[in-house]
Amino acid sequence: MRKKTLLLIPVSAIVVLCIAFLIYTGQYYHAEESACTALESDESVIVTQKKYGWFFDGPSETDALIFYPGGKVEETAYAPLLHRLAGQGMDICLVRMPFRLAVLGASKADQVMAQHDYEHWYIGGHSLGGAMAASYAATHSLQLSGVFMLAAYPTKPLADNMKALIIYGSEDGVLNRSKLEEAIRYLPDSGEVYVIEGGNHAQFGNYGIQSGDGNAVISPKEQQQRTVEWILENK
Repeated sequence: MRKKTLLLIPVSAIVVLCIAFLIYTGQYYHAEESACTALESDESVIVTQKKYGWFFDGPSETDALIFYPGGKVEETAYAPLLHRLAGQGMDICLVRMPFRLAVLGASKADQVMAQHDYEHWYIGGHSLGGAMAASYAATHSLQLSGVFMLAAYPTKPLADNMKALIIYGSEDGVLNRSKLEEAIRYLPDSGEVYVIEGGNHAQFGNYGIQSGDGNAVISPKEQQQRTVEWILENK
């Protein structure tokens, strides 16, 4: 009887951890209704669902960006930003992450690149997604032309042959600035850091106010358009 009791203790602990994990991941930031419009095709961008997530097919025939969403954020919240980027010159593969955590799907870019054929591949993402995109880029420099990190930073050195760009808002209350400063040493010599004056953490997507974030003094549309311009200038 004692042995059975001892065996039940670890099983019970696992069950409790699983329940806690499901509760944690079940509480996430939902895409706003405005983001749904950006999932519709128009004259310049055709939007289709894929097994990996969403594909924004714009006029580009050579350049594509694999995008990892922020932690616990519904991936479609980034549709307005990515639709705009696709329409202005870079096709987009928006990845749906397991439990909305890019740390559980950091290698998803492998599946994406196996399904499409582009001359230049880029990877990027927001917050946790940006950090995981940078980690992937650090070990796949031969397959990628660059990495774009929105309110995120690398934790490993990036190859000198890659384009690398960090973009964050001046009012970001979530980003760890001290770790960002330390991480700049991992950028290649050509790497750039851009600050969007008046922007914050959450407005790279359309999912509302994020806990701990600062108050933006520009609109999400303006913050996203500046992001698009800087990405296209640095590809």
